[in-house]
This record gives sequence, C-alpha cells and structure tokens, in this order.
Amino acid sequence: MSIVPAEAVSGRAGTAAETANEPADGVPAPLAPRARLLPSLAAVYRAQLSRARVARIPLLFVATFQSVGIMILMRGVVDGGDEARAVVAGSSVLVVAFVALNLLAQYFGQLRASGGLDHYATLPVPPAAVVLGAAGAYASFTVPGTAVTAVAGSVLFQLPLTHLWVLVAVIPLSGAALAGLGAALGLLAPRQELATLLGQLGMSAALLLGVLPADRLPGPIGYARDVLPSTYGVEALARTFDARPDWPVVAFDLAVCAAVGVCSLAVATWAYRRAAVR
Repeated sequence: MSIVPAEAVSGRAGTAAETANEPADGVPAPLAPRARLLPSLAAVYRAQLSRARVARIPLLFVATFQSVGIMILMRGVVDGGDEARAVVAGSSVLVVAFVALNLLAQYFGQLRASGGLDHYATLPVPPAAVVLGAAGAYASFTVPGTAVTAVAGSVLFQLPLTHLWVLVAVIPLSGAALAGLGAALGLLAPRQELATLLGQLGMSAALLLGVLPADRLPGPIGYARDVLPSTYGVEALARTFDARPDWPVVAFDLAVCAAVGVCSLAVATWAYRRAAVR
C-alpha cells in the first residue's frame, strides 16, 4: 500500500478543476451577450402587465367614472357644436392621462425611493426596454376606459360614432406621450411625494386644458395647452366628430403626437439612466 500526500491530491484536483473551467488556450470564456431591445421590451411589458393588473384595474374604473362624470356635468352647460366635441375628446384622453401620466409618475417615484431601480440596473436589459415596457403596460390599461368614455360621450352629446376607429391611433400615441412624461416626472423628482404631486398636477393640466374648449381659454393658458402632449390627441379625436373630417389635419395632429411621444420617451430613458447610477 502506498501513501500519497494530501497536498499532491489537492493540487492535482485543483489543477483538473481549473483545466475544466478554462479553455485550452487559457483565455477566459466571454460573457453572455447583452439582451436585445425587442425581447427585453416584451419581457418587461409582460412582467409589468401581470404585476399591475390587480392593483390598477380598480383605478381604471375610477378614471372612467371620473371622465363620464365630467361629461355629465358639462352637459348642463354645453349643448353641442365644437364645445361638445372638445368635451368628449378631452374626457376620453383624460383616462389616458390618469393612468399613463399620473399613476406612472407615482410608480417610478416609488420605485426610485424604495431602491427598486437597483433591481432593474442588475438585469442585462437596455434602459429603453425598462421605460418602454412599463409605459406600454400602463398605457394598455387605458384602452377599455377610453373607448367606453368616447362612446358614452358621443351618445350623451349626440355625436356620430362613425369615426371612433381613430382611437386605435389616438390611444397608443397619446399614451406614449403621456407615459413618457409621467415616467420622466417620477424619475427626476428628488422625493416620492414630489413625484406624486407632479403626477397629480399633470393630470389636472390634462383635465383643464383638454376638456375646456380652446377658444374659451385666455391667451397665455392657450400657449400652455399647445405644449401639453395630450393636446394633439384631443384635437385629432375632436376633428373626427365632424360630418366630413379634415383627414390631413387629423393625420398632422397624430404625427405631432407621435413626435412628442418619441421625445418624451427619450427623456424618460435618459432620466432612468441618470437615476439608476445614483
């Protein structure tokens, strides 16, 4: 019987393990490639949609009832014409503002205050996927409420239902613009309470500047209306209630809304990178 020293056994075992874990040429194995944008976006979207489904559905009912209540209230002072079109279009887009702007600002403000951004920062996903996935999930909740509000308002003010298919473009474009703004407010706010306040103020601006007819607003406030991202979605939807809509103007409003959405989501992505490294 031969006795082998323990150091020799351990040395050979360590050498074997190192040889198994390293390539033959001694170069360390490369890291896995970073996840691509579209698969990461889909994964974040599904995760956010499932997480927020239970908590956000009751708030969606609140947003819908709020918009329908505003239209019923305005029915007592507005008979028809351009004012009725503005009320219905503004109330419909207000549902988008309540969810995509207000709630998303609160969510990112809470995520930043609780350190939840550290979790996303460790994932191998692009920052744009996190922002776009969360924004898309929150904007998706606005679809049924916006459709119900638009149909109820059209019946209440006796407006035609023929061109309500334009909501297929108004909802995602207005949702992208307002969601980007809400995410940026939540990420840039230094405190969670301030993010909540900014989200509430943004929704109030969408209410006052979107529901009230443009010709009833004073000059300086009218300029603020032009800056609000949801204004162009409201204008596009309001124009479709005409007997013969001016479709080039509607397309122009939707194009402006899309451009504003791209800019607001880009600002939100920059704000996410800025908040994630702090």
